[in-house]
Amino acid sequence: MHGLPFELDATRVLVAVALAAALLAVVQTVRLWWRGARVGWQLRARAERAAAGEGDAEPLLRAHGYTIVARQVVRRFWVAVDGHRVAVALRADLLVERAGFRFVAEVKTGTVAPSIESAATRRQLLEYLCAFETDGALLVDAEAGLVHEVEFPFFERATSTASSCPRCASRRARSSP
Repeated sequence: MHGLPFELDATRVLVAVALAAALLAVVQTVRLWWRGARVGWQLRARAERAAAGEGDAEPLLRAHGYTIVARQVVRRFWVAVDGHRVAVALRADLLVERAGFRFVAEVKTGTVAPSIESAATRRQLLEYLCAFETDGALLVDAEAGLVHEVEFPFFERATSTASSCPRCASRRARSSP
């Protein structure tokens, strides 16, 4: 071979290709490990932030006149899908009371979740109202120190005198002397 300072032979080419493949495998392995580790770190950080938010929420709710009734309350209920019952379980952050009324409280942290404009947050609160049969729902923005009472137009409070909501009307009838 002209112009090359070394002689190319099949053995050297195979060794070079094998080294390149090994290096690529090591780089890919490290990249995949890093991606998985980063996701784990992010999930742990999010869980720690949420736990801190729940810890901050209790004194905040007490300061707003609520009494903590229960924490991490699990409720099972049934949903019918094509005539078949499907068991569903929910876990609410807190059940609280104030002035004789019971509320399910959902504690949120971050920038998106504490907003009622978040579809996931709205759906969660609506599902909680159905499952926990409370008088209302609270959205607690633990980091901002805010407690919002959330009302849906078709779920009138049990204290309402003119309710078109059968759930509310039946609760009023049960609680009447």
